[in-house]
Amino acid sequence: MLLKSKTKPNGKKPPAEEKKQYLEAEFTKVRVVDFDLKELVILPREIDLNEWLASNTTTFFNLINLQYSTISEFCTGDTCQAMTACNTIYYWYDERGKKTKCTAPQYVDFVMSLVQKLVTDDDIFPTKYGKEFPNAFESLVKKICRYLFHVLAHLFWAHFKETVALDLQGHLNTLYAHFIVFIREFNLVDPKETCIMDDLSEILCAPAPPAPAR
Repeated sequence: MLLKSKTKPNGKKPPAEEKKQYLEAEFTKVRVVDFDLKELVILPREIDLNEWLASNTTTFFNLINLQYSTISEFCTGDTCQAMTACNTIYYWYDERGKKTKCTAPQYVDFVMSLVQKLVTDDDIFPTKYGKEFPNAFESLVKKICRYLFHVLAHLFWAHFKETVALDLQGHLNTLYAHFIVFIREFNLVDPKETCIMDDLSEILCAPAPPAPAR
């Protein structure tokens, strides 16, 4: 059984010093690409939908895992005693439905270990020609994407300063925008889940401005 996570507001307002630095124009304007990301996520006519979802989901898993690894030394049980994003705490639910409040690094480890297990399971993400995808494939992709969103949200909320210090905000912004455009295109994550980051999403996912006339 796939592990579950749920969100629950912690009832506390964000600390005053935790202004959303990632929304400041000097940071949101930094990207590593300058074209419309929607062109990257639209299903090509000659590609099977499940093949496209599998390929993109695996790619996002690898990229988000890599992005997290750049700041993992700063995400510890002391600095991140809960898996938070904005005013939300993410809890982990095991296969028996037991609720666990864990540190952010523990939660991310649960996510990455589970997703790694799923994307390398040939019965779920088939790699051999002619092998069919399971009936529950799309629902599994939706759960994977929900977990990956939690990791991205935590990166912005708790570790944007470190990301800027490493000069990697352009990569994080582009990865986040690409991911959001993808999950919106295929309705993979409930908007109620992603609404905590809508302010950033609307900025980063806005259509690319037209090129200036020459």
